[in-house]
Amino acid sequence: MIKLHRIRGEEFFLNCDLIESVENTPDTVLTLFDGRKIVVAESAEDVVDMILFFRASVLRVADDLRTGGGDLVAFPGGRED
Repeated sequence: MIKLHRIRGEEFFLNCDLIESVENTPDTVLTLFDGRKIVVAESAEDVVDMILFFRASVLRVADDLRTGGGDLVAFPGGRED
């Protein structure tokens, strides 16, 4: 999940696996696989960077768990149950 902001400033989290495309039109428009469109305050480049960071962090945690090199960690904003 990545944290984004609607044009009016409302914060929300989006499962980045649902994003089909990201466009600058000049606003940033995310098109989801079900056809819905969401306009966000972040630039298209920032959205792509957030997706890359999220996916890299998932791979790193998985590798740490596989190799025994680390403890299970909570992602920022995640629950610590």
